[in-house]
Amino acid sequence: MIHFSRRLALKSALVCALAGTFFNTAVAADADTVLRVSAIPDEAPTELQRKFAPLGKYLENQLGMKVAFVPVSDYAAVVEALASDKLDLAWLGGFTFVQANIRTKGTAIPLVQREEDARFTSKFITADPNIKTLADTKGKVFAFGSPSSTSGHLMPRYFLLQDGIDADSDFKKVAFSGAHDATVAFVASGKADAGVLNASVWAKLIDQKKVDAKVRVIATTPPYFDYNWTVRGDLDPLLIKKIEAAFLKLDASNPEHAEILGLQRATKFIPTKKENYAGIEQAAKAAGLLK
Repeated sequence: MIHFSRRLALKSALVCALAGTFFNTAVAADADTVLRVSAIPDEAPTELQRKFAPLGKYLENQLGMKVAFVPVSDYAAVVEALASDKLDLAWLGGFTFVQANIRTKGTAIPLVQREEDARFTSKFITADPNIKTLADTKGKVFAFGSPSSTSGHLMPRYFLLQDGIDADSDFKKVAFSGAHDATVAFVASGKADAGVLNASVWAKLIDQKKVDAKVRVIATTPPYFDYNWTVRGDLDPLLIKKIEAAFLKLDASNPEHAEILGLQRATKFIPTKKENYAGIEQAAKAAGLLK
């Protein structure tokens, strides 16, 4: 009887072990069939979800696998998640890509960018009638977006420096709104005397009539490279090619594609490469934002 019980216990343990192994393998297999995607939170979370929904469905059809959007708390969290293999694909700004490239020791791969990102700009705005030029912002409260934002902080700060304005010493106070649409709200409410945001979000807010009439543009930066879709370097090479092909296939003449491109504020996607962001890395070092 004791012998039988011992055999039964051993058999039960073996079944449990095999079941555990099967479960772990199933979880791993499931993880391999889900493309985990995220984006830097440069706009409100609800807006990011709205923009991604049709793109996610399109990628699922093109890749033949589930695509899940993973929301993150801030810019740094996207970089860290990509570096720690918790994300497979991420929408990054130029500066965030530079940070991700450094954090992943050069393994992160920038795949595609919107055609508009090859010549991106930022808009300096104000609601103060006495501020007519960038020089007039000296001694005022100035709002940037996120500290890690290319178009809402790094490049505007760099171009201000080229114009003889040091954000650290020439402004009465520097505020960080956290996102481009939030910067407009800061300026409209008087929380900041002036601010800066990317041209794409500014155009969208204007189109949607979400900008207070008193807020206006006082200057535009020179063009620079910005946003891209980046994959982690150890992703299956075949899958990487399929992701790139899916973005490059988007055609504005196709109604389904037109909706996706419209939400992404893109006319089309084009290939990109690491070399395009060398200038941003240099600007970050010159502005003291990268060692």
